[in-house]
This record gives sequence, structure tokens and C-alpha cells, in this order.
Amino acid sequence: MSLALELARRINAVRFDELPPVVVHWAKVGILDTVGVTLGGSDYAGAGILAEALATSAGPALIFGSGRRVGALDAAMINGIASHALDFDDCNNTLGGHPSAPILPALFALAEQMGTSGQPVDGGEFIAAYVVGFETECKISMGVNMYQYTRGWHPTATLGVFGAAAACARLMGLSDDQTATALSIAASFSSGVKSNFGSMTKPLHVGHSARNGLLAAQLAKGGFTAGPLAFEHKQGYLEVFNGKGNYDIDKILPHWGQPWDIVEPGIAIKTYPCCGSTHPALDVMIALARENDLQPDQVERIDSWTHARRLEHTNRPDPRTETDAKFSVQYCLARALADRKVVIGHFEGDAYKEVRIRNLLPRIHAAAYTTAQFPEDNHFGAEVKVTLRDGRVISGKIDQPHGRTSANPLPAQLLKDKFVNCAQSVLPDAQVAQLYAAIETFEQLKDIRDLTGLVALPVRNSMRPAVAA
Repeated sequence: MSLALELARRINAVRFDELPPVVVHWAKVGILDTVGVTLGGSDYAGAGILAEALATSAGPALIFGSGRRVGALDAAMINGIASHALDFDDCNNTLGGHPSAPILPALFALAEQMGTSGQPVDGGEFIAAYVVGFETECKISMGVNMYQYTRGWHPTATLGVFGAAAACARLMGLSDDQTATALSIAASFSSGVKSNFGSMTKPLHVGHSARNGLLAAQLAKGGFTAGPLAFEHKQGYLEVFNGKGNYDIDKILPHWGQPWDIVEPGIAIKTYPCCGSTHPALDVMIALARENDLQPDQVERIDSWTHARRLEHTNRPDPRTETDAKFSVQYCLARALADRKVVIGHFEGDAYKEVRIRNLLPRIHAAAYTTAQFPEDNHFGAEVKVTLRDGRVISGKIDQPHGRTSANPLPAQLLKDKFVNCAQSVLPDAQVAQLYAAIETFEQLKDIRDLTGLVALPVRNSMRPAVAA
């Protein structure tokens, strides 16, 4: 039996009422965080450019943070790019990327389309679909990563498209054979290279994956065909993306649901709106600055060490755009020292040009850490050493950033604060409170459109004025 069909059987075997409560809890955490960051990113310039390029026509699915409703495929793509625009969306250690952003925009668009067609989707069914999409992309990742990540593929996209296809197939009630076909179609939609990090194309990867995962499921439902051995064929996904000896197909299926990846290692909630590879160093730098009352004019030099795999795309000593700044560990550390926080406003407009921050950049040096600093299998640690002008040296290290796993979760109040801060950039306070309450009891929803109605603003003639993130 093919890998696609084996995955399909597992996808369709999942029932909401059989999911453990802890799975439902973490699913709601992922939904809350993703809805929040999607609203926060709905003003993103790239989303506006995309909407204009698509020349969208009226349809059933909402563009988050607006009053516009368009076709489900367009909504999945536009909301997908918005969900990743701030680089504030959740992560997962198994995936090596962002698990929820490729899935949830597709599911919301599909659920609205189904509701309009007389098949309202309830909260339980939606959660079950989300969980299997999350599990699919993560378990495939177990067979191909961290090779893909190191090679230069963007796993959020190259694997996220399978999560979106699986979730949409499950919500649509496709048969095992149809679901396998959707996954095989998605294998030809998989794409995304890390050379585009620091540009609008990185969040486009997510929008592309959300749209194409949904499209793959729709095509499969309509009878579209695909190669049954799309993964294991000699010219299939595994050989083409990884190459012989760089993947292990036998790692993909045995741990399905044991544990559920959404629970362990779980959803990593980002506390800063920038590349997750900078976060360990930021946690250390902010703690050092606060505990020692550090001031920029006291500092002679800052040395930062992160894993080589993470330094590869964050060693940017001279960021030239606001998006580039999100991937500059030097810029982010400068903000952490000077402001003792890293927030959305630090990556908007010309903030990256601020003179007091630019003056710090030559003093900040980034390098890959050695096995003497951290175990070889730890690629989420960081060490920061601050040398002061008076000769004193202050340093600290961390094994992983706050909120990186379910064993080290972000406190509930901080999660809520993040959601509110993102949502309030678009919605009135009262509506934000209603939306938060609806997500808290998400599994009780009778129709997902009752929630998406709370994400909408009155109809406008155009997208809101956009800012690049």
C-alpha cells in the first residue's frame, strides 16, 4: 500500500469525540494564535498586492480584517499570506517550521464555502480536520527533516501543503482513495526556498500552500487523478526533495497519534514578531538588559551564538528593509538591548533605520555555537555575552526559548495578551472580546461562520492602507 493511502486511512480514522481533551486544548491554542496573527497581518502590503493581482470576485469566504468575501481559494491564499506576514505565527519542532498557518486559512475558507452550500461545519469537525492536517505535515517531516531545512527548502511550505490538503480532505469527507489522491496532487504543489526569506515571498509560501492544499482536495473530490506513488516513486517527492539516503520513509507512519504532534512537542507560540531562529538569543538579551539595567552606551561588544542551521538565515548585520530586519539577529538583539522588548512596531516602516539602533549594529557579532556550548542535538539554544566599556563581562544562555514546547508553554495570560494586541489593530475592543470568547468554546460552535462573522469589518471599497511587515 502506498504512503499516501496509508496516511489517508489514518486521516479518516480520526473522530473528534475520540480526541483526548489535551489535543482539543492545544488545537484551540493554535486557532487563537493564528486568528490573532492573521488579523495583525491583514494590513500587510503583500496581502493587498496579492488581492489585486488575483482580481478577486465575490464569494463566500471572508478576507480576515475586512468586509470582503471572495472565492475560497482566493481567501485561503490571501489570509494565508496575512497569517505569516508578521512572522509571529506558531512553530513546531518536528516540522522545523510553522504548522498552523498553511492549514487554518484553508480550513476557514472551506468551512465558509461549505456552510454557504448548506453544509455548516461545526467546531468539533473543524478541530478534527486541523489536528489531522497538523499530524500529517509533522509526521511526513519525521522522514525528511532536518535535511530539507538544512538543504534550503522551507518546510512550512514544502510540508505545510500536505497539512492543508489532509485537513481539507478530512473536512470535506473524502474517501481514503480521494484523500490519497489529494496528497499526491499536493506533492506536485510543494515548493518554497529559503533564499526568499526576508522578502514578501516568504509569507507568500504560506498563502500558496493554503490555497494549493485546498485545491488539491477539491480536485480529488472532482475525480482528478494523480500518481499513486507520488511519495515513494523513484522520481517522487522523497527522492526529488531529499535524494537517496537523505530520508527515512519508515519514520513517517509508526508514531501517528503517538503522541499527537500538536501536543508533543506541541505548538511553539512566538513571543516576538520576527524569525523564530532569533528568539533564544532575544530571551537571553532581554533578561540580561533588565537584570543588569544595561544601557546601549555602556556596551562595547555583544557576541551571540546560535545553532549553525539557524544562523544561516539570520546572520544579517546590515538589514536593508523592514522585512529583512525580521531575519537579522543583529538588529533584533539591538532592539532587545535598547528597548528591552521586541514588538511589531520595530518592523514597520523605517523603524529599522533608527539611528540609535543602527549605531549598535557594528558592535553585535553572531556566530554558530559549538558542541562545547550546547549538545549537538540542541538547535534551539543560544548564548549571549555582553562586554561593557568598563571591562566587565555579562553573559547568559538558554536551552530553548520560552513557549517553544508544550512542556514549557507560554502562560495563558501572555497568550491572550498577544491575541488581543494583534486583533485590536483591526477590530473594535468589544468585537475582540467576543472573538476571544468564541474561540475559548470553539468546539461548541454549530457553524464556523458564527466565528468568522466576528473577524469581519464593514464592507470597504478597497483593502485598508497597507504597511510592509
